[in-house]
Amino acid sequence: MRYKITADSTCDLGRDLIERYDIGILPLYVQLGEKTYRDGIDIQPDDIYAHVAAGGGLATTAAVNLADYVRAFTELSDRYDFVIHVNISSDFSCSHQNAKLAAADLPNVYVVDSRNLSTGHGHIVLEAARMAAEGMEPEEIVQQLEALTARVDASFILEQLEYMKKSGRCSAVALLGANLLKLRPCIEVKDGKMGIAKKYRGTFAKCLEAYIADRLAGRDDIELGRIFITHSGVPDEIIALAKSCIAKYQTFDEVCVTRAGCTVSSHCGPGTIGILFIRK
Repeated sequence: MRYKITADSTCDLGRDLIERYDIGILPLYVQLGEKTYRDGIDIQPDDIYAHVAAGGGLATTAAVNLADYVRAFTELSDRYDFVIHVNISSDFSCSHQNAKLAAADLPNVYVVDSRNLSTGHGHIVLEAARMAAEGMEPEEIVQQLEALTARVDASFILEQLEYMKKSGRCSAVALLGANLLKLRPCIEVKDGKMGIAKKYRGTFAKCLEAYIADRLAGRDDIELGRIFITHSGVPDEIIALAKSCIAKYQTFDEVCVTRAGCTVSSHCGPGTIGILFIRK
């Protein structure tokens, strides 16, 4: 059967993986100043950072709208036997609601809530592509993907809290205390929602090592096919450190490094990095 897997731009898979698996991407919208842009097409995270560094306000993001989904799904429905679209968690955006409405009258278009963001979302997208390539029926793919969402382990550690302060998610007092104590929070996704899992103290490199040890060391409940290192802009040596720490604790078939898109980057700012994998 002819099929197409699509996803919101929040999957953060990067051009190489998108092209390798022929994933169709529908961009969210980014509001920066007076202008509206399409995530990953008209604007990149570094554009947001430059705007904020020059004294501008933070970017805000908006869902893929109903008209965008209707247009894309209608065209793809005519060309393929089935289409599976994977959304960012419905707790983070109304994109999933819009996609469900757009697909309501198209029986060969299936919409899945990833219950995640960034490459936690991306894992679900790539698993959809794998299952479709293996010849599974779309109803079975959807059923398996919905079960899989609870097994995705997605977390990030933040190097700085300045963007959190600007967005009102962190007070000036908390920011000052974090800076003085060199605290680096770990944010994780659970049940489709985001929360603080733990706070680390020390240099960012030291905290990164401790964070990866906490997530991976001594565990036998991890699927070792693929792990993502996803970041919002960090030095090469930090990525190299993350790779070496992962190799110290687990042996994955594939370690994929991707750059977070505008959604994660606009909330966390530069210096955020995470490891995202699937549990057994």
